[in-house]
Amino acid sequence: MALVRLGFGRQHLCLLKRSFLLLKLTAVVFAVLLFCEFLIYYLVIFQCDWPEVKTAAHGSGQKTLKAMFLADTHLLGEVRGHWLDKLRREWQMERAFQTALWLLQPEVVFILGDIFDEGKWSSSQGWADDVRRFQKIFRHPQHVQLKVVAGNHDIGFHYQMSTYKIKRFEKVFNPERLFSWKGINFVLVNSVALEGDGCHLCSEAERELIEISHKLNCSREEPGSSLCRGLQPLPGSAPVLLQHFPLYRSSDANCSGEDAAPLEERGIPFKERYDVLSQEASQKLLWWLRPRLILSGHTHSACEVLHGAGVPEISVPSFSWRNRNNPSFIMGSMTPTEYALAKCYLPYEDTVLVTYCVAAGFLVVLMLVHSGLLVSPFLFGWNLLRKFKTT
Repeated sequence: MALVRLGFGRQHLCLLKRSFLLLKLTAVVFAVLLFCEFLIYYLVIFQCDWPEVKTAAHGSGQKTLKAMFLADTHLLGEVRGHWLDKLRREWQMERAFQTALWLLQPEVVFILGDIFDEGKWSSSQGWADDVRRFQKIFRHPQHVQLKVVAGNHDIGFHYQMSTYKIKRFEKVFNPERLFSWKGINFVLVNSVALEGDGCHLCSEAERELIEISHKLNCSREEPGSSLCRGLQPLPGSAPVLLQHFPLYRSSDANCSGEDAAPLEERGIPFKERYDVLSQEASQKLLWWLRPRLILSGHTHSACEVLHGAGVPEISVPSFSWRNRNNPSFIMGSMTPTEYALAKCYLPYEDTVLVTYCVAAGFLVVLMLVHSGLLVSPFLFGWNLLRKFKTT
């Protein structure tokens, strides 16, 4: 009878140990998932803060606009999109975007092209599925405006672009070429159409830009001119130019920073109309619009260059882990006369992967110790300390 009770007690103790092990394993897995998939975004983005403009807006009677700029989200499609790649990258962008909205409270968000990866060839059903996923990932409150410009992966390069693809894109995003808020003018350019070969889509894009140029000139210099009668008045500030392709530069050789292109790639010459706009199209934009700031995407890497009489252009890195290990976005505090920009980094993909690897190693050690195949590090250290004291 005593042996039966002893056997039952041992079985009960063994069951308790297994339950305790399972509880510890579950707790570790849950804690790691919570940190890597949720908390890390809050911890990293919480460190970002809106920059202050040099001239205080309240001192000049100007209101400050808080704008977020991100680029190259590249939502994968039905052709090249592996389900695991989709799940991982899209979850990363969704958590990063939703966390940034909650913590930073921007008033407007601009996405500078290549929203999708396969818009240039996706079927109607594939396009509808991509749009549905985009609207889920980048959902936002009604008081936050979301503006986009088209990229080459959304409507195709010039030789792939068509009226159908442009209309399909515009039907979803209803892009405004000229957007004004709080006295600040933003010009959103379809840079894919600035090929300069006289095609009907290119001619239409240039005609729209010339009309915008005329409106801006009337607001800045000729408000009383007979040529400006009947036009809706615009703020008199120089515009901020937003587009997918960067203006012409020979390469990224002069770019620097931790999120610039890799050193071995910076000296590679850029190809006009593929990597950057042509010199002719770039000059036209500078002449027509006379912007005070330019923001672009496409290269997936950061860069800052000056054009013409010192007009700065900021190349915004990709927002997705698919394109870089350290994605980021730009935060802009803007008034009609001043602006200040700051970069906000997202969690590094390497950090998340290393955390998972360390956690996996810890779980393996925990199970080996429980099974008796490995001595507990605490027990080993205690025995070592006892031996050291006895000697």
